Amino acid sequence: MARPKKDSQIEWIGEIPSAWEIKRLKAIFLERKEKNDPLKTDFILSLGVNYGVVPYAEKEGGGNKAKEDLTDYRLAYPNDIVMNSMNIISGSVGLSKYFGCVSPVYYMLYPRNPQYDVRYYCYLFQTKEFQRSLLGLGNGILMKESSTGTFNTVRMRIPMEKLGVQGLPVPDQEEQRKIADYLDEKCSEIDSVISSTEKTIEEYKDLKQSIIIGAVTRGVRGQRPMKDSGIEWIGCIPEEWDILVAFQLFDQVKCKNEGVVEQNLLSLSYGKIKRKSIDTIGGLLPESFDGYNIIEKDDIVLRLTDLQNDHTSLRVGLSNERGIVTSAYVTLRNHSKNLPLYLYYYLHSFDVCKGFYGMGGGVRQGLNWDGLKLMKIVVPPIEEQHEITAYLEEKTAALDELIASKQRLLTELETYKKAVIYEYVTGKKEV
Repeated sequence: MARPKKDSQIEWIGEIPSAWEIKRLKAIFLERKEKNDPLKTDFILSLGVNYGVVPYAEKEGGGNKAKEDLTDYRLAYPNDIVMNSMNIISGSVGLSKYFGCVSPVYYMLYPRNPQYDVRYYCYLFQTKEFQRSLLGLGNGILMKESSTGTFNTVRMRIPMEKLGVQGLPVPDQEEQRKIADYLDEKCSEIDSVISSTEKTIEEYKDLKQSIIIGAVTRGVRGQRPMKDSGIEWIGCIPEEWDILVAFQLFDQVKCKNEGVVEQNLLSLSYGKIKRKSIDTIGGLLPESFDGYNIIEKDDIVLRLTDLQNDHTSLRVGLSNERGIVTSAYVTLRNHSKNLPLYLYYYLHSFDVCKGFYGMGGGVRQGLNWDGLKLMKIVVPPIEEQHEITAYLEEKTAALDELIASKQRLLTELETYKKAVIYEYVTGKKEV
């Protein structure tokens, strides 16, 4: 028999069991504002949406670098709920297992008394419904460009005085514990499937890269006489293949968009050249697109900045249309009789093998055309280029579909996990 319910009077929560209460966040939690001054620890913690609170050395992706002066940092203790005030809406919330110091943009919350289970509330804060309820509370919006050229919208800081007045459900202590125990077990099961699926995706991606590299360095005709290419990352190549340098194949594209004659804005993102809205407001988009380069179909675009610090591959893209790209990219146009698609696959393989990594110099540690034009490129006969590209288009398309299907499964699993969490922390389902 279903237990009686009542209206919580809070839209994102909806109905709750009649025995539950609603209290403001500040009635449940205190904010820990303890500064690391004088220095109590140099163990820096980081918080990520996908991995929670971890030692800074284990954090994933880019982001801001840690400061040298740690006395401005705040202290986090085991069982503190840690929130990134800039990204709570994106789900940047986690439960700390460590004593350490964190960026001043983080909030640390701890319960006012033992009747509140931090695990239960950490799950509550991870629900999409709670996160969406905070829309409009942030002080502005920031548009940020990632290292891959994509633009991400990030809500700016949500003040604690606004966060503190948000209403939250309060089951009794025993039910909080039961819900948290159940979700620990259930989410662990789902996370295991997610982890397995992610591993499979990486295996498919590795297989795809291996197939591409093999085809552009050894061809697809099987065993035949080989010769030493003199190129370390390649080794031997078929005897009849040539080795040229980049300037024999490419010209650098420097066609400025003066007068903004072209408005099809393109950006290199994860190895793909994608359209962007030229009307995007704010962020890192320039006031004028006059300085952008006009590119054409079959031009190859390379992002060759920060090569010393950024291990990211997928720096190479092949344009499928005319448009404009930032002049920070190096754009190459094939002036030879060779296939642009083959040359793209070759440069992509060089990128995957970390060939560009470490090549840059100067303050920005980037690479320009002058530093690239003597790069050696293996060139098969034109008829074999056709064979190689046809083979790769078929094989990569099949693997891309397998990857896409697994990524759809990941999305479904994440959605299911969030739905399970929401149903139990709001009392829609009973443990």
